Amino acid sequence: MTATLSGCGSDTGGGDVTLKLVAADYGTGAENSSQHYWDDVAAKFTQKNPGIKVDVAVYSWKDVDRKVAEMVEAGDAPDIAQIGAYADYAEAGKLYTADEMITIRTGANFLPSLTDAGKVDDKLYGLPFVASTRLLFYNKKMFDQAGISAPQTWSDIRNDATALKQRGVSYPFALPLGEEESQAETLMWLLSGGGGYTDEVGNYDIDSPANIATFKWLKSNLVDKGLTGPVSPGKLDRAKAFEAFTKGDVGMLNGHPTLMQEAEKKGVEVGMVPLPGNDGPTEGSMGVADWMMGFKEHGNRAAIGKFLNFAYEDENVLAFADQYDLLPVTGTASEAMEADDKHKPLHAFLEALPNSQLPPFGKTSWAKASETIKKEIGTAVEPGAHPETVLVDIATKARQAESAE
Repeated sequence: MTATLSGCGSDTGGGDVTLKLVAADYGTGAENSSQHYWDDVAAKFTQKNPGIKVDVAVYSWKDVDRKVAEMVEAGDAPDIAQIGAYADYAEAGKLYTADEMITIRTGANFLPSLTDAGKVDDKLYGLPFVASTRLLFYNKKMFDQAGISAPQTWSDIRNDATALKQRGVSYPFALPLGEEESQAETLMWLLSGGGGYTDEVGNYDIDSPANIATFKWLKSNLVDKGLTGPVSPGKLDRAKAFEAFTKGDVGMLNGHPTLMQEAEKKGVEVGMVPLPGNDGPTEGSMGVADWMMGFKEHGNRAAIGKFLNFAYEDENVLAFADQYDLLPVTGTASEAMEADDKHKPLHAFLEALPNSQLPPFGKTSWAKASETIKKEIGTAVEPGAHPETVLVDIATKARQAESAE
């Protein structure tokens, strides 16, 4: 009985409700766009709940966070958003807590390491949607032809990339620092250099000596030597880098599970190793979780809760994770994936998730800091640039955003 009480009731009267859902696109093109998934979930949900319709809008990762911010600013927030950051909206009082929307059973099924990252002031606002960890991907055929081994250190990356360039590989190491998701690519490199976005007490430390050393190394050892390909890293979005990898034009890049599936479909034999560090493999992978949230603006709390409870049923969680080779965020779906041999390639990613390091999602300033990183980090490796100047500027803006909260 208790498990069905949370999320019941409504802030509105009776009658039909149309929920507006804005979600990010995990696909690589029209064929596997996330629009298809959400349209299917919405149709099945409405069939079970005839009084509630769901209007779905899917945007690329390059645009989705900005689109939602614009909607909120215009006073027309979506009822549900599945995007990259939640904390600033929670701090502004615009979101329902999980307890106000979903059942106790749904909430208790989330992986604890992810719900910890979804809290502001110890209240859960960001419901984890999907998760992934990162590994370095390499083209096995290229490496075999060049007579080189998978890299374990930064020096190995440089040496392998040099060998690949000599053999005419277009992108010896693809380094996507364009606006699409460069905050993730950046964090992978910062962690591999012994740094990160925050210090041990959670303050922004983007301009730390370790982080500056990492970007100086990247610039002088990869970018300046022409080992990152024909497109400047600051102009290269992740989707384009992944597409080039699946076409066989990339020797190495940092990737997530979805890329493994797409590359193998195109006949690229993929090798995967832990992220190389300065002195050896990085301990602990970068983890990423994306977030689902319910906005208060239109008062559709009960309908939002019903939809979220439906969306987090194992069938739907596993369908999305299976389609994009991502990791489920609930205990029961994770157990099902671990028990299924068809998901064996993902088991290493599942094992790494509990010990992975996530970006500082719980900081209310993270959305603004993340946008600054997306826009500026690519300039740190441009010809003639000084990485420390760019990192200091990003750090200053992040701290200003934190102070303004």
